[in-house]
Parts: sequence; structure tokens; C-alpha cells
Amino acid sequence: MKKLSLVSVFLSFCSLMGFWLIMSGHYDPIHIGMGVISVVLVLYVNHGLRRYSFYSDEKDDLSNLRYGYLVYYLGWLAWQIIASGFHVAGVILRKSLPIATYIVKFRADLPSAHARMILGNSITLTPGTLTIDITGNEFTIHALTPQSLSSVVNDDMPSRVARLFSREKKTIVYDVRFYTSPEELS
Repeated sequence: MKKLSLVSVFLSFCSLMGFWLIMSGHYDPIHIGMGVISVVLVLYVNHGLRRYSFYSDEKDDLSNLRYGYLVYYLGWLAWQIIASGFHVAGVILRKSLPIATYIVKFRADLPSAHARMILGNSITLTPGTLTIDITGNEFTIHALTPQSLSSVVNDDMPSRVARLFSREKKTIVYDVRFYTSPEELS
């Protein structure tokens, strides 16, 4: 079994408990106690999954996470979500409905499985884009319009995710391919 990092457990507990408090909206001792019990139960059940390695480069690299930059990244991501939401609303409200969907495949040179997971989730959180698949370092993304995936293809979002783990600046995205129909993927 892989070694369990106390930092990882603490961060998991704090993030799950924070999510519980935000979603419940109740801050009395009974609800907080139920939250603590629920979070501990979830951590206990998920502890069994740590026996398995799902990726060859899987490691507990949360200790390498740059927490100061994480705060900046979350603010930047929140802005991207809001801006993309307005873009998608504008597309929907136009009478001509200028939707030109794309499937994009690209490779990303990210440092770990955690970084790939963060990028995939960040893409999916941004309205107008959806991460369909991540195989190794290859991402398959669906986009509502070409503008929807501009921050991904121009290497902005992937390079910011890479900087969560390292100060090194380098090009992350390469081998970008656009597909306008599912038949082209075959």
C-alpha cells in the first residue's frame, strides 16, 4: 500500500469539510458534527482505493503544490468560468445560433496525474467545453465554439496548471488536432 501523507489527508479533510459547510448552509453544532462524520467516512472509504495505482506516474505530489499560486489560479479560473458563461449565453441568445462544435485532441506535457486531473476538471468547469477523455497525456475535448477552447489551445490554462507544481515556464500543449465531425475521429 502506498504511504499515506498527513498533508494529503489534512487537505482532503479541509476541502471536503469546506464543501460540506458551503453546501449545507447550516453552521450549528449538529450540522457541523454530521459534516465531520461524513467527511471522515468518505476519507475512510476512499483510503481503500489508495492500494491501487491507476497511473504509472501517480504520486502524492500535493506536498509540491504551490499554495500561494493555487489561490491565484482559483481566482483566474473563477474569472474564466464567468467570462465563458457570458460567451455561451451570448451564443444561445443570438437568433443565428452560431454554434460550430469541435472535438479537439491535444497532448499536454504536465508533471503528474494530479496535474492532468486538474486540467481536465478546469476545462470541464469552463462553460462551452467538456473533457471527454484523458489517455496518458492526450486530452480529448468537446467545444461549443472555437472561442470556447481558446485558453486551452493557446496554452494559457495548461501552463497555469503546470505552474501549480513548478515555477518553470515552458510550452505545455502540443500536437493539437481539430475535428468537426465524429467520423473524422476514426
